[in-house]
Amino acid sequence: MSEAGGRSDAELLRAHVEGDTDAFGTLFARHRDRLWAVALRTMGNPEDAADGLQDGLVAAYRRAGSFRGEAAVTTWLHRVVVNACLDRLRSQKVRAAQPLPDDVDEHAARGSLVTATGEPDPADVAVADERRAAVLTALATLAPEQRAALVLVDMEGYSVAEAAEMLGCAEGTVKSRCSRGRARLAPLLGVLRGTPDDGNHDVGEPVRSVEHRPDAPRGPPVRDA
Repeated sequence: MSEAGGRSDAELLRAHVEGDTDAFGTLFARHRDRLWAVALRTMGNPEDAADGLQDGLVAAYRRAGSFRGEAAVTTWLHRVVVNACLDRLRSQKVRAAQPLPDDVDEHAARGSLVTATGEPDPADVAVADERRAAVLTALATLAPEQRAALVLVDMEGYSVAEAAEMLGCAEGTVKSRCSRGRARLAPLLGVLRGTPDDGNHDVGEPVRSVEHRPDAPRGPPVRDA
């Protein structure tokens, strides 16, 4: 991508490799919100997400010289961060997800849930918060690879092809992981919609029908590498 009056992602990464001490920070700031959203939804809670994001950024910082340009820089960054999160999930066997803190997704939860006075309807906001927490908790029951595929495709809106690039696997593998993950989540999705679990759910229906947020959660806790 190219920012108005600024350097492209590829130019920033190249400048970092060549010794520009500010280039990587600028690149991270540009993609910070989206990377944080992926880390948070993959790990399930802010503490583990912060660790996973930091691991990924340290790896990207150190491995920038290995980037060959076969994919977009943002795709490469996502791949490194997702892999770092998956490594943590596998090694620590993190499964339990905690509800999001009040400030995460708060701006996205508002807007459509307002009263005639322009203020958020507390009842609607509470229901939305409960649904988001329930979906995150359900996601935590999936295998890490299934969870990552669902987060990228259904919650972050990436195409199957883009997710395959980020996860380093075939498109068919991403489709299979999403399908199995949706099948496992189908009973929960039916409950959230107020429909009985009759076993006839469309397992191809994206999770975003309940939990999608077009704008990424903001505010990752930044730690010194």
